[in-house]
Amino acid sequence: MVKRGILAVIAVFIAWSILDFIIHGMLLQSTYEATADLWRPMEEMKMSIMYVVTLIFTVCFVAIYGFLITKKSVVSGIAFGVLFGLAIGISMGFGSYSYMPIPLALAWSWFFGSVVQATIAGVIVGTILKS
Repeated sequence: MVKRGILAVIAVFIAWSILDFIIHGMLLQSTYEATADLWRPMEEMKMSIMYVVTLIFTVCFVAIYGFLITKKSVVSGIAFGVLFGLAIGISMGFGSYSYMPIPLALAWSWFFGSVVQATIAGVIVGTILKS
């Protein structure tokens, strides 16, 4: 089970890193450029910290699924991922919108992006950690 847990962490980390690049580096690039006064310049971004945060977040996601979901299956993984995604998506998207001057479209993008990423992660953990 430990080996499968480590494999799940690696797989989810890679998936989230790729999806982050697609969502934030490509799809939302023009939105970030239009709101450049809100963000650090690229040369000041702390990417190493971002990767550490993503790794810790991944470990927590896999651990919560591994320890708290009793019937492990792809269906359980999808359900877990969708619910997890809704929770983090509402917080990231609209929680941020409530105190940051970001466009509403960006809040929606963060929301949907979080749901998609967590759902895909749910498929991954459900597949790798299935009973």
